[in-house]
Amino acid sequence: MQSPPSSVIVSINGFSIHYYGLIMFCAIAAGIFVMRSIAKKYYKDVNTQILLDMLPPIILCAILGARLYYVFMDWEYFSSHLSEIFALWHGGISIHGAILGGVLSGFVYTKIKKISFLKYADIFAYGLCIGQAIGRFGNYFNCEAFGKPCSIPFIKLFIPLQYRPYGYEDYEYFHPAFLYESLWDITVFCILFFVIRKIPRINDGVIFFAYLILYSAGRIAIETCRLDSVLNIAGIEIAHIASVLLILTGIAGLVCVYKKS
Repeated sequence: MQSPPSSVIVSINGFSIHYYGLIMFCAIAAGIFVMRSIAKKYYKDVNTQILLDMLPPIILCAILGARLYYVFMDWEYFSSHLSEIFALWHGGISIHGAILGGVLSGFVYTKIKKISFLKYADIFAYGLCIGQAIGRFGNYFNCEAFGKPCSIPFIKLFIPLQYRPYGYEDYEYFHPAFLYESLWDITVFCILFFVIRKIPRINDGVIFFAYLILYSAGRIAIETCRLDSVLNIAGIEIAHIASVLLILTGIAGLVCVYKKS
């Protein structure tokens, strides 16, 4: 695989349209389409208008959470580059921050509207999988989220010298970790939709908590080959810690859902 020739689609009078932004827009649009389609056909008790009404605040909080989480984890850099904190077109967002921001805002919204948080969280889980699968290709155009050096034909990704991490300047090809995660996201969607959804008398929240467990398990495996951890705690990458916490949250959620029923 070759790296993209540029991260910019077009630039006019100093104003640039970046591939990263376009892909993020497509990811959000695709996620919304999938959520609405699945809700209308398979979740008759879900009000699709309420689903659409809650999207703007949740998407906004998810984007803010994704960026602020990343900035906080790499504060040593951003403390000296304050003007880049909201430069989203340069990349640098975290799915863990997006999940946190989106879940918190969704929980508050459903409590205010007095509707089931878990029922709507299940619907959002499907859209998250598809949105993440598409959104990961923004990393490709920004030459980020790649893995360790790779020599496997048809898989190895060429990374230009200016994007190679310190100590890896002599390597040209790396694992396309972003692609691995994108494929895993599609796999998780298929498991949720074609397997878990068809469990007889499935309880609200099962899809959402299963998503947390499945996605995080794959993320732990993929993270082992990445080189761009922004923060390590006691020698453990923050993404691993966050993923373990999400798995524990998913397990606790499933126990609570079935214990309550």
